[in-house]
Amino acid sequence: MSSEDFEEAGHKLLKIKLETIHNLLIFPMQMELCIMLLECCSQEITYLRYYGLLGQRFCMINKVYQENFDKCFVQQYSMIHRLETNKLRNVAKFFAHLLGTFALPWHVLAYICLTVEDTTFSSRIFIKILFQVNEKHNIFSSCLDSLSYVFVHFKKILGWRLLTNILIQTPRKQKHRI
Repeated sequence: MSSEDFEEAGHKLLKIKLETIHNLLIFPMQMELCIMLLECCSQEITYLRYYGLLGQRFCMINKVYQENFDKCFVQQYSMIHRLETNKLRNVAKFFAHLLGTFALPWHVLAYICLTVEDTTFSSRIFIKILFQVNEKHNIFSSCLDSLSYVFVHFKKILGWRLLTNILIQTPRKQKHRI
């Protein structure tokens, strides 16, 4: 982009008229802007924080962008097995940035189901990068206030029984067979 920083680029992109006539209907182009931003980020050789900051700015300005990035997360996660390793890494770091800065709500993690049947090698790498980036920047230590909110979504991901056993740390009673 020809902008000096992400703020200038965001301002220029938001100035674009985001509605066009498509088949005689007014079609909002905010989703296209989110897809374009994610695609540009994935095309880079290494992850550029510039795109994460730009996505964060859009999410903070208008909730429509937040909802669109939510849809992009679902779409990207469902097709993650098709991405090359470098693109996968950049996309994971982009969403990690949005989650880590609370620009994207943590409920997007509810779309992830951690079972052997539901995950692929690529999706496990995606999840690993997603959490490693946030751990590296101590995002989880700053998230303690919203732990109850996150707990609800982890409950959906991991299952109630597994999560309860992890948190309570109570051994199960074993029945003795005679």
